[in-house]
Amino acid sequence: MDTPLTTGRLVIRDWTVDDADAALHIYGSPDVAHWLTPAMERVRDAAAMRCLLQAWRESQPNLVPPRGRWAVQRRDDGTVVGGLGIRLLPPYEDDLEVSWQLAPEAWGQGYAVEAARALIGWAFDHDADELFAVARPANKRAVATAERLGMQWVGETTKYYGLRLQVYRIRPGDLSGLSG
Repeated sequence: MDTPLTTGRLVIRDWTVDDADAALHIYGSPDVAHWLTPAMERVRDAAAMRCLLQAWRESQPNLVPPRGRWAVQRRDDGTVVGGLGIRLLPPYEDDLEVSWQLAPEAWGQGYAVEAARALIGWAFDHDADELFAVARPANKRAVATAERLGMQWVGETTKYYGLRLQVYRIRPGDLSGLSG
């Protein structure tokens, strides 16, 4: 992403290693890590988080837009409240997944929808023709977010990440008429 995306309340920007404490608060939370796909152990300490952020930063320039990982930061106080990503779904050929992760205290404030909507719009401006979101069936928050984003349920599968997942899809035409 050449410049950060901004919304009314948020900035979507590249991660920096200096974000390690905020990122650890997100990816180190058992409440967040429990739902991640692919399944991932929660990050246990700041040193491990710095290494992970550094790996994300180093891979970012090699990813073809709209693929990547970004921090979600509140505009009013600069607090990093979440992360977003777009990556290939297994078998890593065509299907792009959009994902969002928020710190637990940021849940229920509309940040995931606001940030993901901006990223989805940006992805469609960068030649994505559809994006998918996957969620474990019991992850009611992720399912509700996908629905609020205007994503359509397309079924349940075990082909991604070896997990039983609900699959949602959005195409550019699905964005018309959606607001805030």
